[in-house]
Parts: sequence; C-alpha cells; structure tokens
Amino acid sequence: MPYPMHAVILPEYDQPLEVDVVEIDPPGPREVLVEMRASGVCRSDWHAIRGHLPLPVPLVLGHEGAGIVREVGPEVDRVHPGDRVVLSWIPSCGVCQYCVNGQPELCDRANNAAVEGTLPSGQTRVRWRNEPISVFSATGTLADLAVVSVDSVVPIPASMPFDQAALLGCAVQTGVGAALRSPIKPGDSVAVIGAGGVGLNIVQGAKIRGAAEILVVDPSKANRQLARDFGATQTIDPDSDNPLLAILDLTHDRGVDVGFEAVGDVELLALAFNAVRKGGTAVAVGVPAPNDAVSLNAFAFVSQEKTLTGSWYGSSFPLRDIPRLCALWSTGQLRLEPLIQRRYTLADTARAFEDLAKARGGRSVIVWS
Repeated sequence: MPYPMHAVILPEYDQPLEVDVVEIDPPGPREVLVEMRASGVCRSDWHAIRGHLPLPVPLVLGHEGAGIVREVGPEVDRVHPGDRVVLSWIPSCGVCQYCVNGQPELCDRANNAAVEGTLPSGQTRVRWRNEPISVFSATGTLADLAVVSVDSVVPIPASMPFDQAALLGCAVQTGVGAALRSPIKPGDSVAVIGAGGVGLNIVQGAKIRGAAEILVVDPSKANRQLARDFGATQTIDPDSDNPLLAILDLTHDRGVDVGFEAVGDVELLALAFNAVRKGGTAVAVGVPAPNDAVSLNAFAFVSQEKTLTGSWYGSSFPLRDIPRLCALWSTGQLRLEPLIQRRYTLADTARAFEDLAKARGGRSVIVWS
C-alpha cells in the first residue's frame, strides 16, 4: 500500500512552490524507504525552480538529506530499518567504465536518472493527484519520505545530528571533495570565488590540505565573515576592489597555486583561471546553466601552462568519502554546525528559497521534529 506524505512540489518552472499531500509507493528491488529528518536548501534546486535546468515537472524538490531507514525492498542487505543514513544523489552503478575507472560521479546511469527525474530503475515511486511525478536528482528529499536506490544511502554515526549530516549529501561533499582532490600542497596559496555553502567547504578542504593562504572573494559581508571563521586568511569584496588585482597584490603579482569557482558563473570562472599562477590550476566547482560558455585567453593555456579542470560532486565516491567526512567531523577537522545559519519547517520551504536568493550567508536546512 502507498504511504501518504507531504512534499514540496515545483508544479511548473518559475511558479510558486506547493506543499501538498502526495503518495509514495513502498520500495522496489534494491530500493530503500527513508523517513527524512533534515534536508539542505541548495542552489541547484533554485536553478530547477527558475527553469535553468531541463528537468521534468511537476517535480519533488530536494537532494541533500538525511534520515532513518524505515523499509527496504528485495535484494537489500547493506542497510536495515532503523539505520541512520545520509542520501547521495549519485547512485553509481559500480560496473560502467567510469565507475570501474574510479570516477563514479560520472556514472551515466546515475546522472541520467538525475536528469530524467527518476530512480536508476527509470521509475518514480511518487504520485501527485493520481499521476506519477518526478523527483529531483533521484532523491526528492524535501518530503516526509523518500524512496531511493540502495546505492544512494550511506550510514552515519549515531552521534551525528541529522541537520549536519544532511549537508554531507551535497554541499560538504562537493566543496571539501573538490579541495581534497585538487593539487593543493601544504603551504600553497588558494583563491575561492564565492563563499556560499560550497565555497565555505572548499575553504575547509583547503585548510585540511594545509594551504597557507586562502583568499576568498564574495560580495556578501556575512559570507566573507563566515569564510574567515572557516579558515580564510584574506577576504575580498568585489564591489569595492578589483578581485583579480587584489589577488595579484596579495600574492606579489604571482597568482595563487589553485583557484576555485564555486558559484556557477562563467565570468567568475574566468576570474579563477586568470588568478592562478603560471603552471597553476583552476577548478570549476559551481554549476552553471547547461548552455553557458566561458571565454578564456587560449594563449595562457600554452604559454603559462595553466590547467582548467572541473569537479562534479567533489569528484567523490559517496560510499567511500562520506565515512571519511564523518571521521574528519568526529576529530574536529570538519565543522558542520557553523555552516547552518537558518532552520525551517517543510511548510516554510518557499521562504527558505527566497532567503537563499538573497545570499544571506551559510546554509539553510529544512528540519522535521
């Protein structure tokens, strides 16, 4: 029998969100039913709301969540009812070329499901007004319940609060992962363009890697202060200073060793590229619109031997890396609680996205009592 529940639904692009009753079916083979306890409010969902991402609507939003396993389908033995878990929106198959070569974040099955608004099986377990509807990124965490692939669930320590654990599902894994897999070496200089939820976690990752200088560019005073709290050595207000000139001045005209763009803006990606030294690396982490194109000085690729690379989902393998992030949290090297600046109920989700658009700083989380 299906379960009734409340969910946050995007009925059409750029239309008001609806919190309405839907039905969710029990889990099928290799699927898990999770009772949500917390879900982060991510800019990727905002892009979906605005129609920047070509996702099918109506759509249950949310992809950054944590909760408790309530039911498992056939062929599931890795998790059990009662387990505390965080959800990953990359349920990689484990057998394709990308998975076998150590790049599960590029798994076609997982990414196709995210784009199609389904589970990896090609199905959706949610119905609204008697019709099947899509779920965001194979998860749909802005709902009381979520049916996900078993490949999307990762157990977490009993001591980790759900609101903090939820952030491991996207922002932390994306930001910290991008830094940990970059060429940062102890003593290096780093620039982070954008200090939202992902950018702050790049700062954390750069600090863990031993960067000596962490320069952060963000127009928000609140974001710049948070960046300092998380380890930035200098912050730059692009509304007051030319950020490229400021970075060059702080690095004695050399440029930084590694630059990160964490917003999804092509002009800021060009800034990150221009801010790195000869032989340096710029990493694109923020997600732009699918048709955005960046203009760069091609001569610099050759004459300065610069590298531009992307990092999708922190270039992470969630089943391996979420436990590692939990270990960093347990030893105090990774801070999660200070990331959360606002908490809302499911009914207040629309206001949470309004606050996200205002760039109020830090992460917002929807919580269930």
